[in-house]
Amino acid sequence: MRIEYTPAQKNRLTELGLPAEMIRRQFRQLDEREKTYKEVEKWHALEHKEHLKKLLLNRNKAALCSLTEKMAEVLCQAGFTQIVTPAIISAKALEKMSIDHNSHLWEQVYWLDSKSCLRPMLAPNLYEVSRQLMTSQKLPLRIFEVGSCFRRESEGRLHLNEFTMLNLVEWGTPGEERLARLKELIELVMNAADIGDYQLSEEDSTVYGPGLDVVSADGLELASTSMGPHRLDAAWKIDCTWVGVGFGLERLLMHRGKQKGIHRYARSLSFLDGACLKVR
Repeated sequence: MRIEYTPAQKNRLTELGLPAEMIRRQFRQLDEREKTYKEVEKWHALEHKEHLKKLLLNRNKAALCSLTEKMAEVLCQAGFTQIVTPAIISAKALEKMSIDHNSHLWEQVYWLDSKSCLRPMLAPNLYEVSRQLMTSQKLPLRIFEVGSCFRRESEGRLHLNEFTMLNLVEWGTPGEERLARLKELIELVMNAADIGDYQLSEEDSTVYGPGLDVVSADGLELASTSMGPHRLDAAWKIDCTWVGVGFGLERLLMHRGKQKGIHRYARSLSFLDGACLKVR
């Protein structure tokens, strides 16, 4: 009879970042399993402990902080302006994004009361700030935001209830240049994230309609795009051509770190900079 790791042992080894094939290992005897588990757990826990020690001694920043700052620096140098907007938005703002009781996204929203919620995306605030800026500023207008978004997700390997988005938008991009400009902006951000192995695929978003997705070689979605004029623009009285891209920063870190799970790079009480805090 083949013997596997216990569920608790599998959870611990997953927590320490072991690949699935090692966690699925089978043994012939119980004592062989127990001996192997103790050795493997001890070795990998020591690796995490050393990672944390170096991080603290060198006063380094966690990967999510470093990536956020790098993105802001690169985009500002490229002519974009960073904005910071509230995490609490109104139900009316969501309805302008076509998210209402008939949308499946409605069920994923963290409602604070009947009129306000934690934002599930950055786009409503970007639209509103852009609308006001356009009353006094000439096009092209380039802005971006990096901030937390909140959704009632399954909390699986690829999803988080709180995640970090980078959304950028360039209003006034000439219509015939939109696709080329999207690819240029994607390359700019992916280079800043030190990721070169990605590809583009055509997708149709529930909210934004047809666009390009940025995906890894194994099919992980890293970013999605949109361009206008778009049917959502009218709700904000916007009438111009534009391009926009949204990146999930934790997914970029997960892909760059060649990890199978997203949680070690998220805002967490269990991980720091990809290292497990539960080590002795």
